[in-house]
Amino acid sequence: MMEIDKAVMTAIKYGIVEFVNELLNYNPDFIWREDKRGRSIFSHAIVLRNEKIFSLFYRLGTKKSIVASRHDIFKNNFLHLAAKLSPPAHLEHISGPALQMQRELQWYKVERLVQPNYKDHLNESHRKPRTLFSEEHKDLANEGQKWMKNTAGSCMVVGTLIAAVMFTTAFTIPGGNDDDTGLPVMLNTNKTDRHSFLVFIISNGVALFTSSTSVLMFLGILTARYGEDDFLVSLPTKLIIGMACLFFSIVTMMISFGAAMFLMLHKTLPWVCMPLVLISTIPVVLFSALEFPLLIEMIIRTYGATIFDKHDKHDSIIKKIFQCVLLQYRGLSTTDISNEDPPQKGKSPLICP
Repeated sequence: MMEIDKAVMTAIKYGIVEFVNELLNYNPDFIWREDKRGRSIFSHAIVLRNEKIFSLFYRLGTKKSIVASRHDIFKNNFLHLAAKLSPPAHLEHISGPALQMQRELQWYKVERLVQPNYKDHLNESHRKPRTLFSEEHKDLANEGQKWMKNTAGSCMVVGTLIAAVMFTTAFTIPGGNDDDTGLPVMLNTNKTDRHSFLVFIISNGVALFTSSTSVLMFLGILTARYGEDDFLVSLPTKLIIGMACLFFSIVTMMISFGAAMFLMLHKTLPWVCMPLVLISTIPVVLFSALEFPLLIEMIIRTYGATIFDKHDKHDSIIKKIFQCVLLQYRGLSTTDISNEDPPQKGKSPLICP
């Protein structure tokens, strides 16, 4: 029996859900088996933060409430176990302390599965689950705050520079204004120049709007109160909006630059014009390569199916699309991003082209 226990612990540690699944099919009463510390396979799945193994909890039916009500010899219930800090091996696969803190809060949502009064239970150390969570994650929360502020501060500088440049450019348009009407001269020229000018002025306006929006979002991050629950949705949402707007502002700024170069040089120096337009795409490519994977990961972790939301009838198609995009950028496996459960009956696995 000891060999079986050792094999089960190894399966839980490395997420070999097929082994545990077959074991429970062969012997359903194994869900009641506990180790010397009074912990079941689901307790260990919480401690080791293994979503795949814990997903088997949902097949217990009416037994779920009984299993969720048990505690170990230290009087730790499911909430106490979820309140403990994750093993370093689990956290190191998540980008940044803020997203690590978010993941820890998502695991603490195991409170949905236990009775409401379990939130106030005291363990052997006379600590409630939430108190234990705050103590265990104090350092991680502080690191997450620093990471958020540093990221927001750096991006805010870029957004401010773009907004300033785009605002100035709006009043120094190519070709100048007509002295009689005050309208831009380029509006009364040939069709090609007129269309290029419209591209310039529209992209300039979009760049100014998106960069200003990103600055406001980053300002909101810098002035946030940084409560524990803010790391779950509020702060990641602000960072997602800020980084997305910053990305679009860089794209539209480069489009504006390309249109301006085309207007000024396409007739006299066409051989200079096209290389400049092509070179203007380099900042967009660099930003996409460096920051876009983080943006996609934040969207998946914030708005994708969380640990305890994966058993709805419908999977998130948007989440799967984002996962495929992230795979192309970072070369990660799907399980590294979200550790999704194995495909169930009637569901197709994630397949990226």
